[in-house]
Amino acid sequence: MPTLKPPAVLVNPDILDAESVARDAVLHHKTLLIVGRCWVHYVGRAKSKLEPGERILIVKADGSLLVHRAIGYEPVNWMPGGEVIFNVQAKDRVLEVRAVRQKPAESVKVFFDNISLISSLSLADSGEFLLYASEEDMQKAVLLKPELLEKEFKPISYEKMVEPGFIDVYGMDKNGKLVVVEIKRKTAGKEAAFQLAKYIEAIKGKADREVRGVLAAPSMAKDMQRLLTTLGLEFRYLDPKKCAEVLSRAENKKLAEFFEET
Repeated sequence: MPTLKPPAVLVNPDILDAESVARDAVLHHKTLLIVGRCWVHYVGRAKSKLEPGERILIVKADGSLLVHRAIGYEPVNWMPGGEVIFNVQAKDRVLEVRAVRQKPAESVKVFFDNISLISSLSLADSGEFLLYASEEDMQKAVLLKPELLEKEFKPISYEKMVEPGFIDVYGMDKNGKLVVVEIKRKTAGKEAAFQLAKYIEAIKGKADREVRGVLAAPSMAKDMQRLLTTLGLEFRYLDPKKCAEVLSRAENKKLAEFFEET
């Protein structure tokens, strides 16, 4: 396991000392962290000015720059990484960190007149990010890529309202049979099977063709196969991780547009 190199950390530093740490960080592509009173000027996608306040500046090894307030998870100012040129200078007891990009043309200037903490860190991070979808995400993934459920499955609608509740995904198989899909994020149990059976009965009363019931989940509880057989239902393995991958690769396409194209 890689060891974290000792960071340079200064608490309540002099502006000139802070300038030295900041320059070293951006020159050697380290992670720079500054906490203090700052104000920000931005020109690029728009033009903005952030009045003075106590905030957190983060400059990452790839050149990404983020200014965070004390609350909230989104940065109030930011610039993506890539071909970014940094300039750090101390003048009149104010530290300026400037980031400039050519394409698209934009610049961020962050000014500090008081610094509580500054740190330069060499971070090692090779860990794989594993994303697992929620039930709602799994539903969206099946709509975007129906073959996750089975080949030639064609969704017709989702969150279809029937008397017992709402059907997760409603569609048609390659043989023209209607398919009612109940999706579970974790192990599917008896309650899910009985709920699906109720949906099937509600649809059969109005449908003019055969209706299949499919329980889609990463696994099912012990002795569930016997119950599914008794109820005339089917089980399909649906991996939350694969669903998350489908969503991460998908273009930003609204579900309404998706159905217009199918």
